[in-house]
Amino acid sequence: MDLISVIVPVYNTEHLLKRCFDSLINQTYSNLEILLINDGSADNCGKICDEYTKKDSRIRVFHKENGGDASARNVGLANKTGKYVGFMDGDDWAESTMYEALLNNLNKNHEASVCVTNFYRNTLDLQTPMENQIEIPDSLLLPKDMMIYALDRDNYMGFGSYLWNKLFVANNIDGLTFDESLPYGSDVLFFAECVIAYNNRGVYLDKHLYHYYKRSGSLATDTTLRNRMSIMTVYKKISDMLKTYAFDDIVFWANAFYCHHASMAAEKAIEEHDSKALEYMKNEIITHLSDYEKTNHKFPEKMERMNRIIGMS
Repeated sequence: MDLISVIVPVYNTEHLLKRCFDSLINQTYSNLEILLINDGSADNCGKICDEYTKKDSRIRVFHKENGGDASARNVGLANKTGKYVGFMDGDDWAESTMYEALLNNLNKNHEASVCVTNFYRNTLDLQTPMENQIEIPDSLLLPKDMMIYALDRDNYMGFGSYLWNKLFVANNIDGLTFDESLPYGSDVLFFAECVIAYNNRGVYLDKHLYHYYKRSGSLATDTTLRNRMSIMTVYKKISDMLKTYAFDDIVFWANAFYCHHASMAAEKAIEEHDSKALEYMKNEIITHLSDYEKTNHKFPEKMERMNRIIGMS
């Protein structure tokens, strides 16, 4: 059995770790290397991680000063030994068959180096299966296909640029690391680089095998202006990357996301009475509005919102 390395950044989620860790140690695919990276947690996360090493010899723990998800994942990448690598967030959990199913599906097509699965979005009270409006074929997916599925979220909600619903062939991402200068969105950039710059092909498994837990206080719900500007930087880099690798016909998708996050940043600038940031965001929205309209022409309410933001002062 080939070894799968699973990298789990951990930060201040002590009350959620048991569910996450138990879902890993109880996987039907047993040949796992579970790398827990305690990213300077101020609660009992470090202690819980250490306790789990006594429960399961497949677990390795790394304690580091807080540096963010990107630096924690880089520690995992530097220490992995598996032929395959997956990622999980410390507040999420997986179905017991996830890694077995991902690996089996990946091995069906030897040209593929990434397998993507569908997932649930969970809150405290609700579990919602993500559904694709357009079916993703079960054949080999080329890099351009995967970028479209990742960027066209209205039609492909069960794909995304997330890392936790994917399994990678380790050699095919050798040398690729997370950008530690980005406080938010380094995972999105990592996946884009994996697909575009590293020319990886994939396969899709339309089964709901991962549970993404959307909780208040997580990085994904942190809407600071700094984080909004960080994700704008990510989509600007992806736009430039698409141009560099001659995917000019889908650049507008990345520009549309850039425009969307500029609008979110503009609303945050209004909330914080930051007139300089607001004017900058409005100019960025105007510059990329035509690309945003291409992807949102079926949603007039979104265009109305954009025009409303442009008119704000």
